[in-house]
Amino acid sequence: MLFHPFELAFSGWSGSGKTTLATAIIRILSERFRVGYYKHGCHRFDIDRKGKDSELATSAGAHTVMISDPEKTALIAGPNQETLERQAFLDCDILLVEGLKDLPLPKIVMAEGEQNILDLSANGSLTNIVAFAFPDSRSSSPIPGIPAFNRNDASAIADFIINHMLRRATRRVPLSAIVAAGGRSSRMGTDKALLRYHDSNQLIHTAELLKPFCSEVFISCRDDQAKLYAEFGIPLLTDSYLGIGPLGGLLSAQKQNPDSAWIMLACDLPFLDSTTVRRLAEERDPFRFATALCSPESGMPEPLAACYEPKSRTRLLLRHAEGINSPASFLAASRICELHTTSAETMFNINTPEERALWHSPHDRTKDQKQ
Repeated sequence: MLFHPFELAFSGWSGSGKTTLATAIIRILSERFRVGYYKHGCHRFDIDRKGKDSELATSAGAHTVMISDPEKTALIAGPNQETLERQAFLDCDILLVEGLKDLPLPKIVMAEGEQNILDLSANGSLTNIVAFAFPDSRSSSPIPGIPAFNRNDASAIADFIINHMLRRATRRVPLSAIVAAGGRSSRMGTDKALLRYHDSNQLIHTAELLKPFCSEVFISCRDDQAKLYAEFGIPLLTDSYLGIGPLGGLLSAQKQNPDSAWIMLACDLPFLDSTTVRRLAEERDPFRFATALCSPESGMPEPLAACYEPKSRTRLLLRHAEGINSPASFLAASRICELHTTSAETMFNINTPEERALWHSPHDRTKDQKQ
């Protein structure tokens, strides 16, 4: 990744149709995605007008200038702003780049009738080619196994881009999980993770729900809980970010494997079932910051029943640095996918002895209904 987890460049000589194709693709993709566009030019450009306030500030020596009105914001900065470039596009689902053919970005190469751009591919100067776009239809590709499109078939190229990015995410982004058990259970008065609503306690039960869908499952806990929880045979991941609640467990997991998508499930959701967990795992949207289950009662995304994509880590760390440690507020402020459940019971979390007394085990409720 250079600028964005889901990035793709259109590469070719001037006049090869890069902008025409890129804008056609943007129109199609923007119906489903938030699309970023990065235009790289070899020549100088001016975004300011002579004599305007921002141009006067830049001429006076200001390194970074921001201009805003109620509808848009523009940022003018010096060269070599890699961190700024990444942050600027983080809220986008997909980034399309025009130019930068020398960088190792995945590329659709705009091939004209003459062979010179293809010569760069043949001699290894042009790398990471995922497709070719020709002015006409071709029966074969210059490189076997790499598709060739008619550049006027924007719909087919847009479908290819989405499928290519999804396949890449499937190959490169493993799905891992933590059972969040680091709370102090102060309202319950006893460790909620060790309560039984099923044949096993909530630690084991929740981990077993996750195992069929995740490459690895951990118990997320505090150091002082590790000795007790170790006896259950589930790998432990103790908090390395202390005193910030569930966010500490999530950031600790992302620190261990920043390239994974992480499902975080609370240990106090005793009626969460395999069907719902499967839905979270299989319907997660890798283009968004996170995918969260929503309670039918509140309609709000549940931060402890959510899958956090790798790109969420940067934003979560920035918020943590600012003292904002609420996963719920992160979900509320971010571009996420919401999965609405139909059963309020599935998302019911039990925090007090009184709440627990109101709820029997699923087996007992079934027996009561039959009677």
